[in-house]
Amino acid sequence: MALARARRSVSGFNYWPGFVDALSTLVLSIVFLLSVFLVVQFFLSQEVTGKDKALELLNAKIAQLNDLLSLEKLGKLTLDDQLAQLRAGLAAAEGERDRIKGLYEGLSGAGDAQGRANELNKALESEKAVTSRALAQIEVLNQQISALRRQLAALEEALEASEKRDKESQGRIADLGQRLNVALAQRVQELSRYRSEFFGRLRAILGNRPDIRIVGDRFVFQSEVFFDTGQAVLLPEGRAELDKLATALIDLDKQIPSEIGWVLRVDGHTDMRPINSPLFKSNWELSSARAISVVQYLVFLGVPAQRLVAAGFAEFQPLDSAPNDDAYKRNRRIELKLTER
Repeated sequence: MALARARRSVSGFNYWPGFVDALSTLVLSIVFLLSVFLVVQFFLSQEVTGKDKALELLNAKIAQLNDLLSLEKLGKLTLDDQLAQLRAGLAAAEGERDRIKGLYEGLSGAGDAQGRANELNKALESEKAVTSRALAQIEVLNQQISALRRQLAALEEALEASEKRDKESQGRIADLGQRLNVALAQRVQELSRYRSEFFGRLRAILGNRPDIRIVGDRFVFQSEVFFDTGQAVLLPEGRAELDKLATALIDLDKQIPSEIGWVLRVDGHTDMRPINSPLFKSNWELSSARAISVVQYLVFLGVPAQRLVAAGFAEFQPLDSAPNDDAYKRNRRIELKLTER
């Protein structure tokens, strides 16, 4: 009977399943690359958001400094105007002093003009006092102007330092993005290398069985290898295959560096026919229970539990959508995929 079935499979070889497997592999690869891209974008967005907040605070401080600089410049103009007025008053006072001095010298030789001379001397002393006060005010204004100039210089230095820090921050953000991209690419390359070695070792261990296939980055086991129809209890033959798999996984865990967060995802799949048994009310429950049974047995054999993930896909990820027994058999499967956490 087995010989007749083998002849029928040879004579009716169908290329379509292989095409579907290849297409599924391409889709999964694209999804994986998109996931990596999204992770990169997430970390970059977090970093850029933090830098943007820092830049907003810096810009607010610069705006405050600009306002203060404008006020200081306005005060300087006012002081310059006052200084000009005082200098003009000083010049007028000095002119009046010279005029009075000339009158005094013209009258100094006349004895009858002694009283007039005394009055002129008093006026001259008064003008000298006004001139002294004006000179003191001018000195104070000069000191205030010098202080304002020093403040303006300090503000300009602060602005230049802020601009320099802004440029340095932008450079650090760009450098961080580049280093993050390089680190993620290295992680992906390292995991891909270990995945290739792991699959190569499994291929040598499991041999060329027709019910075990490699599809892209996944090992595909037909459900009949592990379970009876509608059941989630491992068969002896399935446990024997998992014994081989566990040995390879334990060795792999020792080889891969601890900083690489890898997991082996065990996916359970059913065919499209609905199930409603006392044990399982839906294909979701059946596919999940089968994946969990495989994971629990691998943990029993010594595989670290944190390196395993169980997932149930029910009938919603078929390899062959045709409504016939061959398609149903292809879709009832357990898939193993080595991926990142």
